[in-house]
This record gives sequence, C-alpha cells and structure tokens, in this order.
Amino acid sequence: MTEVNTREIILDCLMEILERGSYSHIVLQQVLEKYQYLDKRQRSFITRVVQGTVERKIEMDAVLDAVSATPVKKMKPVIRTILRFSVYQIMYLDGVRDAAVCDEAVKLAKKRGFYQLRGVVNGVLRSVCRQAGQLEFHDLSTRYSVPQWLIDLWRQEYDDKTIEQMLMAFLAPAPTTIRVNTDRISVEELKERLGKKGILVKEHPRLPYALVIDQFDHLKGMEEFSSGLFYVQDVSSMMVAQEAGLKLGDYVIDVCGAPGGKSLHAASLLAGTGMVECRDLSEEKVSLIRQNISRSGRNNIRAVKMDATLYDEASRQKADVLFCDLPCSGLGIIGKKPDIKYHMTPEKIASLVLLQRQILGVCASYVKDQGTMVYSTCTIDRQENQDNVTWFLGGHPEFSCVKMEQMLPVEGEQDGFFYAVLKKNEIEGSVSENEK
Repeated sequence: MTEVNTREIILDCLMEILERGSYSHIVLQQVLEKYQYLDKRQRSFITRVVQGTVERKIEMDAVLDAVSATPVKKMKPVIRTILRFSVYQIMYLDGVRDAAVCDEAVKLAKKRGFYQLRGVVNGVLRSVCRQAGQLEFHDLSTRYSVPQWLIDLWRQEYDDKTIEQMLMAFLAPAPTTIRVNTDRISVEELKERLGKKGILVKEHPRLPYALVIDQFDHLKGMEEFSSGLFYVQDVSSMMVAQEAGLKLGDYVIDVCGAPGGKSLHAASLLAGTGMVECRDLSEEKVSLIRQNISRSGRNNIRAVKMDATLYDEASRQKADVLFCDLPCSGLGIIGKKPDIKYHMTPEKIASLVLLQRQILGVCASYVKDQGTMVYSTCTIDRQENQDNVTWFLGGHPEFSCVKMEQMLPVEGEQDGFFYAVLKKNEIEGSVSENEK
C-alpha cells in the first residue's frame, strides 16, 4: 500500500473547506471514512489540525499578517492554506517540532508546484517560530477567531464575561454526548461495556440517560453504536422531548426532524405506544431518518417526506405534541461546526427568521386543543429565539408559553440551544392566512 502523507490530506481538506466553502464536518467525515485503514494516531492528527485551523483561522491570519510582507488575502490559495495549518501546528501542537513543521511545509509547497516560493514559506514560518510567543491579540474577535459582527451582535444580549465563556467553550474539545437506549440496555451496563474497550465514560449531570464518551476510535465501528444501544445527541437537544410532557399513546409530529434524534427520543419516552411522525424536506434526509429508525429497532416511529412550509390539511388537529426544531443560524454549535461563524451573515439570519415564522404559522393548527408545541433551535440569537416566541404568541392567542430556556454553550457539557414549550388552549376561530 502506498504510504499516505497526512499533511497532504490536511491540505486537501482545508482547501475544500476554506477556499471552496464546503462544510468541515462533512469533509472530515468523508476523509476519515476513506482513510479508515490509517491508525488512530494518524486520524486524530488529521482531525485535530483540520478542525483547529478552521476554528482559529482569524487568529492564524493575524499571525501571518504580522510576520509576512504579503498579506494573507493576496497569497496564493495553496500557499495560504499550507501556512495557516503550519502556524496552527507551531502554536498549538506541542508534540510536533517546529523545524519539522517548517520542513514539511516547504516539501508540500514544492510538491504542489510552488518550488519558487519555498523560500517564502520557510522564511515566514521561521519568523512565526521566533515571534509566536510575543504576539498577543487582546480583542475577542482575533483571540477567539470569531468575526467582529458576531461579537457586536452578542453584546446586545450578553456581557463580555459571558461572551468570553461561550467563546472558550467553542474552542474547547467538543464532547461526544450519547443518549442510552434504555429499552435495550441499562446505563450501567453500557458504561461497563464501553469501559472494557478503553473508552472513557462519564455521566452527564443534567440527564440520567446521557453519557459523555471520549478516547474512542471510530464511532461507526463500535458494535454498541451499530446495534442501536445508544444514539449520539447533545444533552441540550435531549431537552426537547424531555420537556414536552409526553404521555403514553401520544401522536407526535416532528416537522423538521432529520436526522431523527428528537423523534427517536420521543418514541423511547412513549415506551412503544403512540406514534411519532418524523418529517423532513428531501429524500436524502428522510433516508437518513429511516436508517436511524432501523438501527433503533423501534416500531412506533415513521419517516415522512414533507415540506414544512406548505400547509397540510390532513395534519390539522392531529398532534398531541408538535416539535418545531427549525432551520437556524446554528450559532450555538460553533464548537462542533466551526465554519458556521464564517458562513453566517446578518442578512442570512434575517432570512432565517422569516423562514422560522413561516413554518410556525403554517404548523400551528397541527396541534390538538390542549396539545403542546415545542419550538427549538441550536442558536443563541435572540431574534431567532425569544423574539420569535413573542411574535408567534402575538398572532396565536390560543397558545401560551409554559416554559422557555436559552441554554448557553458550556465547556465539556452542552451546546448552545433554545427551546420554548407552548401549550394550546381551546379557542374557537377560523384558520389564519398563514395556515391556508
């Protein structure tokens, strides 16, 4: 087998993410599946450098601009990318010698056809090696690699101490949280099984069936995963079904359900009774839901292809519980999907708010009298969260808010997440224009 150069893989990944706009979690997933035969150490190195470079891109660019005669924006894309991930290694990977980083970067530049720039690459990186400890960035944007407009947005809602705590959580290693399928195995039994395989397992403080796992090799290669003994899901996401007040026999509709985590959780809480209808827009997403249903072995849940923006008369007054976990800016999960902070814009947020309101207006009549709607997002943006709840209640007096929580990112514990539990009272009235 031909020897694989992990830095070439990293370069290709980062070119796809930073220069072509692909999503980092998708690129990494595809690459790690392609190179499953690499040992754990090599795959971990690829993951760490790719994720770290994306997470700290603004800081890496500030370092390069401080030592290079050519601004980062004017560099050739391949050279810019090689320098970015090389600087990351110099500054954040203690186990890699600086000289080795410089040498490998020069070799990579030559191999990619930039022989004439080998001296530039070497000179810039040697300067970084000498000056890295002296470079300090005091503004939150550069220090934590978050666009300034996001800092300004959050300052409308949070103080700087809270913002900095969130930014630190985003840059900390993202924990893998799982929900135990307690129909098939107890929490203690799963902890014991995983522990015997050398996987670090600890209980999550918020929910008894949630565990945090670490030091595992390949998730899809774990028998416990493939046999449906657990589902990967952040604890903040678990709160949707947990707080919905589900009763045995309930009919649940999840209008934007892929990949199915909240719906599967609801099906579990229903203990085999009732029915959960998990919907999403595309066949690809519905296929993913079906795969997860199959792995879970549950028969009180089904996947349906349906557009949540289009009113469905057959769904009127059908749901005891309606989940509206809607498309959002994703600003609460930057720690797991760091490129979100570079793709999102104020204009996109405004567009998402309109989409969220459209779906809420369309789906409100699906809830039975005395039923429940749970509106949720994975963002920390007030416009998409509390403001949307206020807007919705203003146009739907038959609903009242019984609980609302904005969960902020907490290092090692949870993502940023929002949910509101809305109860429908029995009020006679005609169908609103949004529902038609």
